[in-house]
Amino acid sequence: MSASPPQLSSSTKIDLSRSRVLLLDDNRAHLDMLGGVLNGFDLRKQNKCESVEAAKDALYGAQFDLVMVEAAMSGEDGFEFIRWLRRTGPDNNRAVPVLAVTGATHENEVAMARDCGANFVVAKPVTPIVLLQRIIWLGRDARMFVEAETYVGPDRRFKAFGPPPGIKGRRRGDLSAEIGIASEPNMSQDEIDMLLRPTRVML
Repeated sequence: MSASPPQLSSSTKIDLSRSRVLLLDDNRAHLDMLGGVLNGFDLRKQNKCESVEAAKDALYGAQFDLVMVEAAMSGEDGFEFIRWLRRTGPDNNRAVPVLAVTGATHENEVAMARDCGANFVVAKPVTPIVLLQRIIWLGRDARMFVEAETYVGPDRRFKAFGPPPGIKGRRRGDLSAEIGIASEPNMSQDEIDMLLRPTRVML
């Protein structure tokens, strides 16, 4: 779950006024803080839930465009909630984009978020620019939704390079790992240098 975030500029426009978000966190102050940030993006249709049971009821009552879940709650596991949503949640919300919010971004935390079916991880403290980047990222996320015996959620691969040479792929979208004949001329060194040159982004 480590791809490059989208670059935002002063000309970036995004309309979230018709979107609906479910926020799950047993800390009311955190819920209100996240809600305030999302209000700033004009994402005002919010269901704030302080328990897993309340979140489940909300998911059965409405269709959502985004779910944000606190990973570590007192006595409740946010990762387990996401796993429930992906496997046995209401059909109209099972594939909804999910952001897991965590105060720890150790490798095992990221792996747990990936394996339970979350789309991305947002680390605390959550800043408006990072949250907006993640939301735009979700809108551009074209990964397939996978339903297998041991995993349900977005394809855990950001880049489908395909199986190793000589191994038959398991998915229709797998790319061949064999390197074929170039279809276009090689780039010149000047063109490569232009790609690697740092660019200034106005935020």
